[in-house]
Amino acid sequence: MKIKHMFSFLAYLLIILFAACKNDSKNNRKSTDKEDKETVNPVKTPEGMVWVSEKTFIQGAKEGDKYAMPREMPAHKVTVDGFFIDVTEVTNKQFKAFVDATKYITVAERPVDWEAMKKELPKGIPKPHDSILQPGSLIFNKDVNKVASMDNYTQWWTWKIGASWKHPEGPESSIEGKDNYPVVHIALEDALAYCKWANRKLPTEAQWESAAQGKDTDNIYTWGNNPEILNTHANTWQGVFPIKNESKDGFELIAPVKSYPPNSIGLYDMLGNVWEITADLFNVNYYKELNNSQPILNPKGASTSFSPNNPYQVEHVIKGGSFLCNASYCASFRISAKMGMSTDSGSDHTGFRTIATPDMLE
Repeated sequence: MKIKHMFSFLAYLLIILFAACKNDSKNNRKSTDKEDKETVNPVKTPEGMVWVSEKTFIQGAKEGDKYAMPREMPAHKVTVDGFFIDVTEVTNKQFKAFVDATKYITVAERPVDWEAMKKELPKGIPKPHDSILQPGSLIFNKDVNKVASMDNYTQWWTWKIGASWKHPEGPESSIEGKDNYPVVHIALEDALAYCKWANRKLPTEAQWESAAQGKDTDNIYTWGNNPEILNTHANTWQGVFPIKNESKDGFELIAPVKSYPPNSIGLYDMLGNVWEITADLFNVNYYKELNNSQPILNPKGASTSFSPNNPYQVEHVIKGGSFLCNASYCASFRISAKMGMSTDSGSDHTGFRTIATPDMLE
């Protein structure tokens, strides 16, 4: 394959992978705007989870958030029923137990289906050589010395043949000794398969934000509104992205779970470390199209996916940012921040956590 065609394919692939609710009401519901509405946990809390009480809170960009993006606006009140959520992202140990029990093969480990892939690419993209269309995933290129333009993602992302949850940096790497690290290189299908096996669900974006707020209702960050303590509370990128990470937070790239303090209800790593897949479709216009005249009950997200940067793909919302988030680049280490991820993609900075509702456990 010609070099220019190979580069074009990779560029389109990276744009696809990283370009970056029906409203209900309920009669006679009483809620409080200033503080959480505490609800009683109706069933025993599953191991490794915490209860998130029902609350009415502000979803979307908060006042004073200088990093807020248009897709996070306008902020609006939502009410979310109580539920359980994992204390941490799903770890390598937990995902391995699922794979061992089911013999599941992740998307990153399967042969590449060009016929399916080209349907989600602009017309006319030539088929890459079979030597390139091999199972693999995206990994961050930590050897970048300079960048010509921050709009060119191909400068710091590499398609690595053989990269998967078992080999997060490529075929020569492993997860040995990393049981308590978040599992990565997870596509939506992989996360849903795990949920089915574990009797869990992916959180909606509103559930995720409710959990991230903890006992609060209007925070920018999981710990409050003070950006000065970011480095002691989340694994992000310090320095010049993507050239130099000063690692002031103690980690250059991914970190073990529970490396930073939990939020007010005991949840770890809701910001930074790895992005977390949610159940909602990503639509940059979703908040603008909501009826905000009253709090929205248990929103389920947009009915259709839409991103002008990625018009060919169905994308889901990912939340929380990752170890690559930097103030000069994505600044997604905030509760309201979100990006879109195509359903068939994965990378070394994307994982997930799960939720359970009382009716699922009774």
